[in-house]
Amino acid sequence: MIKQMLALDGVLVVCHFRDDGAFVEGYGILPEDMMVRLAKFAHDYKRMVQGNADQLSMFTQMPGWTPPGGWMVRGQTASVCSVGNLVCFVDNAEASMTEVMRELKEAASYL
Repeated sequence: MIKQMLALDGVLVVCHFRDDGAFVEGYGILPEDMMVRLAKFAHDYKRMVQGNADQLSMFTQMPGWTPPGGWMVRGQTASVCSVGNLVCFVDNAEASMTEVMRELKEAASYL
């Protein structure tokens, strides 16, 4: 199912991880040990984003901050995008971040 994410322009790697951060599956150009590290990074970052969203909700007293819909870290040539327990490594020159995030959301809803 998640392997279909590789059909999107610019998506180089896609990984699925459990709520405890354990690697479930991954596909793409990275060796498996790097995918395991990517999944661990995504899990840890997801927890940080959730904490920040909780703080925004508390400080602003505005609804809609939690749960966060996803996150991305954009570098100069590549980015990491995540929704739920899925994470993608993408090439910025080829990927549409809007499309990647939309497809991640869709795929995450089936896991």
